[in-house]
Amino acid sequence: MTSNSLRVWLLATAALLVACMPVEEPVVADLVIENARVYSFAWPEPGLDGSVDPSAPRSEEGWEPDADALAIAGGRILAVGSSVDVADFVGDGTRVVDLSGATVLPGLIDSHAHVAGYGELLGRVSLVGVETEEEAVERIAAAADTTPAGEWIVAWGFDEGLWANRLPDKTLLSERVPDHPVHAVSLHGFVTWENELSLERAGITGATEAPVGGVIELGPDGEPTGILRDNASDLYAGVIPPPALEQRIENTRRGLQAMAELGYTAIHDGGARREVLETYEALAADGRLPIRVYAMLSISDEELMREWIERGPRTESDDKLTVRSVKAYYDASLGGRGARLLADYADQPGHRGVSGGDYGFDRDLAVDAMGAGFQLAIHAIGDAGNRETLDFFESANAAQPETRGLRHRIEHAQIVHPDDQPRFAALDVIASMEPPHAVEDMAWAEERLGPERVRHGYAWRSLRRAGARLALNSDMSGSDPNVFYGLHAAITRRDKNELPAGGWFPEEALTPEEAVRGYTVWNAYAGCAEDETGTLEVGKRADLTVVDIDPLDLGETDPGRLLGGVVLTTVVGGEVVFERGVTETVPGVLYTNPLTRD
Repeated sequence: MTSNSLRVWLLATAALLVACMPVEEPVVADLVIENARVYSFAWPEPGLDGSVDPSAPRSEEGWEPDADALAIAGGRILAVGSSVDVADFVGDGTRVVDLSGATVLPGLIDSHAHVAGYGELLGRVSLVGVETEEEAVERIAAAADTTPAGEWIVAWGFDEGLWANRLPDKTLLSERVPDHPVHAVSLHGFVTWENELSLERAGITGATEAPVGGVIELGPDGEPTGILRDNASDLYAGVIPPPALEQRIENTRRGLQAMAELGYTAIHDGGARREVLETYEALAADGRLPIRVYAMLSISDEELMREWIERGPRTESDDKLTVRSVKAYYDASLGGRGARLLADYADQPGHRGVSGGDYGFDRDLAVDAMGAGFQLAIHAIGDAGNRETLDFFESANAAQPETRGLRHRIEHAQIVHPDDQPRFAALDVIASMEPPHAVEDMAWAEERLGPERVRHGYAWRSLRRAGARLALNSDMSGSDPNVFYGLHAAITRRDKNELPAGGWFPEEALTPEEAVRGYTVWNAYAGCAEDETGTLEVGKRADLTVVDIDPLDLGETDPGRLLGGVVLTTVVGGEVVFERGVTETVPGVLYTNPLTRD
């Protein structure tokens, strides 16, 4: 065969092989978003001083999105870029959405929330924002008018920090509501207020011994005043009839859906006891979790903990539930003067709070959980509480070096002595903090700490500058979970009334980029999920949040307007779990989102 004949034969054979090869079908997107301001957050982190990385989509004129379209298929991101980049993925079954310039962010994550009880709280008597005992009693009495005599009335939301110097007793509450046991829980859960019938039902008298780390306040007559502090609330475990499983499931589902409507695609539950975990597992088994749940097991439920230490962590599957973290308490609240301090409370000489074993911290159980591969998240508020918690992590890591990489966390990290700030980075401990707490506590925090020590509180910038990783959250229901409020507090250090004008210790503020990262990228890392979510990149989960403002732009130019922001759409794994003001369309037909406000 001549060389020319061989060439012809080879070409003919190659053509025949190509003709016989199966034709690969083009990938068709389930959902395509166009005409949007898409911030992928895939560019490098800002500096520890907040300086923007040179490759970030920001110029001298300000922030500009790094994409305007994205395509989603099978719950994953197919493409991020321009409308031209995603056009090839549009097919007959594709839903195409024109967002008319709305902003798309990586899916929001609240890294410390108490969602399981949130739906239940919605049905309780709300005392949020109540300033006087009289007003609180009137609200509870009004509920008693429509509740059968003898049934429990549970209220929630009085501010234990604001009320600390004038906490009520049982007298007026018992007079106005004599025929119903009343159990009122403070905003952050560290103080409860009971009437006489409630104390009787719980069997609490002047002779009752308070649990470790708890206080039953007694009057001059040696009888309970009706105020229980910190762990004393454990005396009500099993006293108030719990909701049935089906009711708990519905309450939890309602709470999760409320978070979806606030733009969250995931939450980290800040301490799940058995009954809470059961509700998550039931919802997950039925495919009814609207958003992702990263559950922290409550270390106070020892039987549950022992079961899971034997079983080991559960990483997330398609049911959206992860169980790989454990929540413990090292001290109590600053507002209730339970946080452990290095020096006396400025407004209570001789008192430094309570912590460690005196507060019920089970060191051995915590070490066992770490050894089984669980991330440990420890509640610590005071400067002594934080120091001692860091000491615990240091010693535990030395004994079990393999546990150091589990991304342990200190929840709140509220008051941290400057000497201890660099230890977060040195020990690979995440500071999980709440921007709203700073602007809510500023009314009384200086009274507790004095003018110098208060400067070491809520110190986001100082911790960042010291190299600490941060995670931002709401501690819902202790604070308003609205992310725009959280961003505003982080960026301005001002409350919802824009006070104080210059911000409360503004040198501790975060930049707009850091604040948004705090609810997205950084929280994905805190939940060991940065390879799956936190940024909008090809191959990652299609978890995203659509909002009607640009928080990066407004955060720099007019941060007060952040408080008026509205979530338009929440997408989890490519599924739209919340949509506001959008008209349904035929698949494949382009339509315009009117961006209406409800």
